[in-house]
Amino acid sequence: MDLIRRLSPPPSALRTEPGYAATIGSYDGLHRGHRALLQHTLARAAERGLRSLLITFEPLPREYFSPQSPPARLTSFRDRWHLLRHSGLDTLCVLRFADALRQLPAEAFARQLQQAGVRHLVVGHDFKAARDGEASAAWLQAHGARFGFTVEIIEPVLFDGQRVSSRGVRQALADGDLPLAARLLGRGYAMTGRVQRGQQLGRTLGFPTANLRLARRRSPTDGIFAVRVRGIRDDAAGRRGLPGVASLGTRPTVQGRVPLLEAHVFDFAGDLYGREIEVEFVARLRGEQRFESLDAMVVQMHQDAAAARAVLAADDDTADVGV
Repeated sequence: MDLIRRLSPPPSALRTEPGYAATIGSYDGLHRGHRALLQHTLARAAERGLRSLLITFEPLPREYFSPQSPPARLTSFRDRWHLLRHSGLDTLCVLRFADALRQLPAEAFARQLQQAGVRHLVVGHDFKAARDGEASAAWLQAHGARFGFTVEIIEPVLFDGQRVSSRGVRQALADGDLPLAARLLGRGYAMTGRVQRGQQLGRTLGFPTANLRLARRRSPTDGIFAVRVRGIRDDAAGRRGLPGVASLGTRPTVQGRVPLLEAHVFDFAGDLYGREIEVEFVARLRGEQRFESLDAMVVQMHQDAAAARAVLAADDDTADVGV
């Protein structure tokens, strides 16, 4: 999968190529609805002999419009890249969302798509772009032919009778309802990152952790979780994820201020610094809390580890019988 940072006209040597089947959106979470858009895009590319293109934004538009109180972000750029890299997508275009893009008239926006080689466009029913949202799904469908591309509008995706949306996933995570979040996503909710060197307090307390920066201004959830960690081993157990317990939050007992994901992998003693791992949240055990002493916190950590082992063992048993 190629990565580009602007919608530029293709080089002259490439102008004879057939162009792109493209989709546009924030794609925060890459949930079942997003995957429906992507699958339609990949299918149209294959049918028409086009390359597939996903156009997205950094920062996300909602973050740009609400800088003081941005919505909780489901996926960092690394998360989205990690989820897309084996999707079959040919090219990911990440546009910088700022005033220049926000103030672009609809016709200028459509012209950029045309010049970049877009020949077919797949968007959600509620898609809007350009100045004042002028380039809506309906506008693009009505005017796309003038710019050399056809437009396909995808209706809302329902799962178990519920509309799938990033907002719905955020609410499920905020409520600690990880099973519902997983149903809407089509997979367990996870965060991906490179392990950072921390204060190594967990090691001194008997719980060494792999620390990940969140790469987002606001997390959709916090607390203590039973988790599975991938990226450590390549065998079947490693691909399923090694069991562990994790804390996601500001660590009030040690006067932490910056949210951090700290994952303790059970029965593992290796060095993970610098390694890219994925932490999947299986169950929320409790909320984050402040303890009066480190000793009291350690007692609770042992209780959390035991609870996480029990949850993950039950999850393994369920998977074994195919429930």
